[in-house]
Amino acid sequence: MKFEKIQAPKGVREYLPPESRSFEWVREQLIAPAKDAGYQLIELPVFEDTNLFTRGVGESTDVVSKEMYTFEDRGGRSITLRPEGTAGVMRAVIEANLDRGQLPVKVWYSGQFFRAERPQAGRYRQFYQVGIEAIGIDDPALDAEVIAIADRGFKNLGLRNYRLEITSLGDSQSRAAHRADLMKFIATLDLDEATALRAEINPLRLFDDKRPQMQEAMKSAPRLLDYLSTDSAANFESVQKYLTVMGIAFTINPRMVRGLDYYTGTTFEFIHPDLGAQSGIGGGGRYDGLMQTLGGQALSGIGFGLGVDRALLAAIAESSVPLDAFTSDLFIIPLGERAKQEALVIASNLRSNGIRTEIAFGDRALKGSMKAADKSGSAYVIVIGDSELDLGVIELKRMSDGVTSSVKIEQLQQRLGEVLSL
Repeated sequence: MKFEKIQAPKGVREYLPPESRSFEWVREQLIAPAKDAGYQLIELPVFEDTNLFTRGVGESTDVVSKEMYTFEDRGGRSITLRPEGTAGVMRAVIEANLDRGQLPVKVWYSGQFFRAERPQAGRYRQFYQVGIEAIGIDDPALDAEVIAIADRGFKNLGLRNYRLEITSLGDSQSRAAHRADLMKFIATLDLDEATALRAEINPLRLFDDKRPQMQEAMKSAPRLLDYLSTDSAANFESVQKYLTVMGIAFTINPRMVRGLDYYTGTTFEFIHPDLGAQSGIGGGGRYDGLMQTLGGQALSGIGFGLGVDRALLAAIAESSVPLDAFTSDLFIIPLGERAKQEALVIASNLRSNGIRTEIAFGDRALKGSMKAADKSGSAYVIVIGDSELDLGVIELKRMSDGVTSSVKIEQLQQRLGEVLSL
């Protein structure tokens, strides 16, 4: 019987060797600045109670209304694959009472997220993000630090062609004043029923409408930045001042609206023009009311999500991805059963001391095993047979030039440490 091949679901981006090495490098570079700033790992489920997202992210958003993967589990509960990270982090912080301890709660996370979107370059149904959240302190200096951590991550990748856009979505007083005038403006527009309903729930969503006719219509709409309260305006000025003293360039985008309803105050996005339509490589902002909305205290928070997939595409576009392929330090070729046992022992000991070691499996002839060693890119190779075991001595061959040296098996680790400068 011949079975049909099973393919990956549409819209899923997989990373296989050797490209997976570049993906891993991007993820590590984006995470490193958060670790340096004292953020700690939080590992959360990839599925949650659907109410977490409908209540936390907002029913008017495309994410909730059109893009979530929602299903009923065997217990009849509505479950959703996480479309973003902040709501899940906040749920966990509330549930574990982390907000009752030292503030701010500073965590980082990475992993897969899911949205039922139309797949295209840089936009996938399963995508990868690195994110941080700083919860419990409302301070413009913290806002600036969070933005700086994201900026450092992109600089770690060698990116130069991106730009940082910032704005403020104000406090409740600012948004209430702006909403009144914005709703009067929207009432003058000829909207279809679905758009009118979205505007009633959250009129800011119309700034995020991608249809050309809506973008044109909203050009003359009142801008939230013009309605900032005294406190919000002072806060936003401070954020700009802190970014400036840190040497982080930015532009103010008064019409920026993130795709999630919980954002307030400082909001930001990193744009990379080399990526075409999917130019956003990361962004975030402050979310003052989210914890209360999810049943917790009235504490503020700020965070970001950086797209690993898009950051990799940006690094490729700027030719900043390291070209080094994976290489091992030593390739062991055992000849015979006795040698294979010794090879396993040697490899185990070397690996426990940080020496990357591969073994030739499959009982191939010496010529074939040497070809495998050459293709592996290993720095050194040894052949172990009965004569080597009887004498306790092997020939350590440097693959770059073929130079060999005799080494006692018991001193192999020491010699490799010397030649590899470990």
